[in-house]
Amino acid sequence: MECIIYLKDDGRLVFRLGPDSLKIEGNFRKALELMENTDKNIFITGKAGTGKSTLLMHFRSITKKKVAAVAPTGVAALNIRGQTIHSFFKFRPDITVDAVQKLPAGRAGLYKRLDMIIIDEISMVRADLLDCIDRFMRLNGKSNKPFGGTQVVFIGDLYQLPPVVSSREREMFRKSYTSEYFFDSKVFGKLELEFIELDTYFRQTDSAFIDLLNSIRNNSITDQQLDELNRRCDPSFTPGINEGYVVLVTKNDLADSINMENLSKLPGKAYSFSADTYGKFDKNYLPADETITLKVGAQVMLVNNDPKKRWVNGSIGYITGIQKDFIRVRLSAGLTVDVEPYTWELTRLFYDDSTKKLQSEVVGSFTQYPMMLAWAITIHKSQGKTFDKILLDTRSGVFANGQIYVALSRCRTIEGIVLKKRIEKKDIRTDWRVVRFLTNFQYAKSRENISIEKRTELINEAINNGKKVEIVYLKANDEKSIRVVSPELVGTLEYQGRKYLGMRGFDSKDSAQRSFRLDRILEIRIVN
Repeated sequence: MECIIYLKDDGRLVFRLGPDSLKIEGNFRKALELMENTDKNIFITGKAGTGKSTLLMHFRSITKKKVAAVAPTGVAALNIRGQTIHSFFKFRPDITVDAVQKLPAGRAGLYKRLDMIIIDEISMVRADLLDCIDRFMRLNGKSNKPFGGTQVVFIGDLYQLPPVVSSREREMFRKSYTSEYFFDSKVFGKLELEFIELDTYFRQTDSAFIDLLNSIRNNSITDQQLDELNRRCDPSFTPGINEGYVVLVTKNDLADSINMENLSKLPGKAYSFSADTYGKFDKNYLPADETITLKVGAQVMLVNNDPKKRWVNGSIGYITGIQKDFIRVRLSAGLTVDVEPYTWELTRLFYDDSTKKLQSEVVGSFTQYPMMLAWAITIHKSQGKTFDKILLDTRSGVFANGQIYVALSRCRTIEGIVLKKRIEKKDIRTDWRVVRFLTNFQYAKSRENISIEKRTELINEAINNGKKVEIVYLKANDEKSIRVVSPELVGTLEYQGRKYLGMRGFDSKDSAQRSFRLDRILEIRIVN
């Protein structure tokens, strides 16, 4: 079954759902409606597994707007059927803001007619690159407003992969930017931006596991939670070659070594398959290896979404037969499928003067069996994937912010996780610049929606009428919760010698007296 999302003539979004389809409600629906029915700039975020990519693809399938979807890496761009930022804006690899140029009038038509630019995986977009996009669109878009007056939508989870800055570039960033993140670009502070956080989980369903992942995400994990996680540690565990575990490691060479070692253990003939590349298909875009070597019995990961919906990008299975024109794979879910070579097409947008419309054309293609050996993969390559069973091996070290969070959040359940090495608190790395930005940004947006004075008024009204208030509360560490409080007083409170405007009352969630800062209450309403 499917979810049909379409636009009525009056511009309203309509959703018709089948029994096996995605349920579209809440912030998912709000995001779609804001994107289609307004010209507001939007930042859409959400924890792992909350449907950010699904939202993007749904929107592109139903919108009437002229949309360009771009991403910072080739594989990410291919996944959303878009282009890399550098390709779409004709940037050289070493682009700088000063080097951005105005196009001849005949080549700028595409950019002048865009209604929206969607930038996916925004966590990986550097501040200077976003300023380059802004400069380009001011020169070649509709106006000298930010991004040329074109609506921009940023999508991504900032707690996942950060921007890459080489050692030789760090000095430049220290002189020009507060950080390498997109939110410290020059243009970001000039944008009026709506904020939406997707909050429905599709990958995990166990609330305790979700809470654990969230505490790892914002580095608020307790000793008790860490002990619970480390009960999954078994240093002696080595999965068999047909047990369905994916070993997640931090380095490419280690993943390759594990895959080649397991492949060599299998009996029988090895078959190699070379890809067929056409046109301008840059190697940075490759969704699979140019040459793959396989045997019957090999554990593989499928790396495309099957048009017949038998598997998705990230499905794990075992090769049960290799024929002339297909490879037979038994998926971990039990279904046996015949996998044929798949063609990924690289497209580009252009403006057609004859039709006065934006068009797309294929500029390159890559045909290969959509699979890779998958006894082991890097955490980096696992982003966006979903697994039933993982062995997390961090013995070679944790060296990037968010690595532990990305790795563990790939798995559907905590029961599917085995740790090769205990996780220490020092392994859970969070960039506090991200935490500070996300909390301060949400505090500011909440003040726009409801003033401190209005919050005080509502709390006093609840006190006078013997009612409760339901609040969405955001701590400074980006830990968000919904609480129902019976307020007793509102006004100036004090904590460790510091005074603040707050509310004190009985918190139903903790069954205890609690105090809450008014400026950290994102939403509030009176309830019975």
